Amino acid sequence: MDNRLILVALDEEIARLQEARRVLAGMGTEDGHVGRKKKRSKRRLSPEARAKIAAAQKRRWTAVKKASE
Repeated sequence: MDNRLILVALDEEIARLQEARRVLAGMGTEDGHVGRKKKRSKRRLSPEARAKIAAAQKRRWTAVKKASE
């Protein structure tokens, strides 16, 4: 096969793949990336909420300890 024919075939294949990529990118998210999710910010607890949760857990541990005796 002549080198020119090979190059023409490669160029046609590249053009076909680029078109497929453009179509897929258009179906993606707003920024054109397929499958990427927006990063969520971390949820943080206030010191009061943390203390409330700790107290509730201590009550549960106490109840479990009493039940096992």
